[in-house]
Amino acid sequence: MDFDEIKRMEKVFYSNTFTRLPVALERGEGMYLYDFDGNRYLDMFAGIAVNCLGHGHPAVLEALEKQSRKLLHVSNWFYTLPQLELAKLLVEITGMEKAFLTNSGSEAVEAAIKLVRARTGRKEIIAMENAFHGRTLGALSLTWEEKYREPFQPLVPGMRFARYDDIDSLKNKINKNTAAVILEPVLGEAGVIIPGENYLRAVRDLTYDKSVLLIVDEVQTGFGRTGELFAFQKSGIKPDILCLAKGLGSGFPVGAMLSSGIDFKPGEHGGTFIGNPLACEVAKTVVETIIKNKLHVNAREVGSYLKKKLEGKGFDVRGEGLMIGVETEDGRSRVLELIRKGVLTIHSGNTVRVLPPLIIEKKHADEFLTRF
Repeated sequence: MDFDEIKRMEKVFYSNTFTRLPVALERGEGMYLYDFDGNRYLDMFAGIAVNCLGHGHPAVLEALEKQSRKLLHVSNWFYTLPQLELAKLLVEITGMEKAFLTNSGSEAVEAAIKLVRARTGRKEIIAMENAFHGRTLGALSLTWEEKYREPFQPLVPGMRFARYDDIDSLKNKINKNTAAVILEPVLGEAGVIIPGENYLRAVRDLTYDKSVLLIVDEVQTGFGRTGELFAFQKSGIKPDILCLAKGLGSGFPVGAMLSSGIDFKPGEHGGTFIGNPLACEVAKTVVETIIKNKLHVNAREVGSYLKKKLEGKGFDVRGEGLMIGVETEDGRSRVLELIRKGVLTIHSGNTVRVLPPLIIEKKHADEFLTRF
């Protein structure tokens, strides 16, 4: 199909909410994506840290085919085994107690907001400056960037912000009305901002001392992205609530909210499509594949290689595992330049964000480095 015709179709028929990059993608295979003219692109952002197994992974395709022949959807009026098997797997690998499945990361955050308010009786939640937790109304209320918030004011009341990586700022914000603190182990949308080594531990200790719940948002960092299965595990802490999505489905829309010590009561939350058998079977397969193939270890090793090589070329680089930010003079211009060279990345301001599939090999890293 002609690219100009694709752009015309969007303008006429689709809500004009996205500022897209000038590529129309038709198919993908492994680490590569192809446009309608057959041009090949090295995928170095994996659909915003989603396609952890790359494109067309045989295990995902097999799970999709087998489960789609059995059962797609029956709603939560009935028991289905894939849902319970996925919940069991997530509980086992995170150390949490209960899993509630969602369709997205924003929905996982919404579920967390409802749960902490219901169980504590308090309404205030403290998020971090420069945080991004989603665009639905509750999640948006915990998202810092004013350009996302301003058109939809007033947002959900009772949301406050503390400075990230500043334990004293957080301590000064907590009061008798505070139900929970929510944070990302690494600020993703803000440009891959990494806190001090002891920050998460200090936050966990403070929330224990103040009898405040801790929500860790690992929508972007989870499932091996930072070199461990979950970033919170590096700090040796355990949150009260854990929000997950993105890499959980490797392209299939699915998320989860896990909790320990607290849970919903019957009827307090729900959803028509959440935890459907097809999503759960795919997600279970994705997680098992990550663990079996030690892709979190691969993320650690290849990510370290990428960082060292970029630093050796004089770039200002930060990141953990395959969640890397590279400072440039003009982030969008650099991303467009890379597209012309056959590499797909995204940017936050002037930070080029490198978030490749976890299946990346050293040869792909070298291909990226040559073109970058």
